[in-house]
Amino acid sequence: MGDRGENGVPDRVGVLGGGRMGAGIAHAFLLAGAHVALVERNEVEADAARDRVVRAVAASIKRGATGESHAELTDRLAVGIDFAAFGDRELVVEAVPEIRAIKVDALQRVEAELGEDAALASNTSSISIDDLASQLVRPARFLGLHFFNPVPASMLVELVTGSETSTELVTDAQGWVSALGKTPITVSDAPGFASSRLGVALGLEAIRMLEEGVASAEDIDAAMMLGYKHPVGPLKLTDIVGLDVRLGIAEYLHAQLGSRFEPPALLRRLVAEGKLGRKSGQGFYTWDE
Repeated sequence: MGDRGENGVPDRVGVLGGGRMGAGIAHAFLLAGAHVALVERNEVEADAARDRVVRAVAASIKRGATGESHAELTDRLAVGIDFAAFGDRELVVEAVPEIRAIKVDALQRVEAELGEDAALASNTSSISIDDLASQLVRPARFLGLHFFNPVPASMLVELVTGSETSTELVTDAQGWVSALGKTPITVSDAPGFASSRLGVALGLEAIRMLEEGVASAEDIDAAMMLGYKHPVGPLKLTDIVGLDVRLGIAEYLHAQLGSRFEPPALLRRLVAEGKLGRKSGQGFYTWDE
């Protein structure tokens, strides 16, 4: 499926959406040797996305995570607002907000620019891959590539296959993820896939426990970190992911799977108050960054 960089990833990769996740995905492919075209909805967002990736590149160099120079890495990055930048891409990863209508529109616009053999992936954490694929012309060239936040530190990518995803694409995608230095798990399309379904279930129960006064946020998180060896507790993780993002996933899973995923009143209240976690400075914890 086109050229491969010397490290096994496609040489020409596109990313739609330059928020925390999209910038992280672009950063990961840059470090693996790809030329990356990142597209945002307007110039302001494009400038912000470029800054996120450039800061991430600088941090990687400082950590010694790459032997390339700042100029070598950023020379392979192009950021803009024109979907035509995806015309020569071998793979494009969509990373727009977790809202079905927005994703469908974005994926259709990207697919219209791609060559017939190019691969298209969604970073969705819960929306059905078959549902999204049904809105596309080439569903065999589409799958889910669910990266985790923060992308540079996470070792996992959830590869979600739709009923029409080609076997060749699955094999290619497993190789790409491995070439990024991450581990792929392959799951069939189902509400919440594997990771979101389990992670949200734990997170929602932790919120209910906090709501009921069972323990403090710090102690609930410590129980999972010290007792079960989780690297971060479920409430702090919700802050990192974003309370609004987690609420959206919970509402989708509630509609698909029933009452066990009903969002707690505390989660709804905090989102209504604009307390979205790390990105707003306040969630279950106060964030100074």
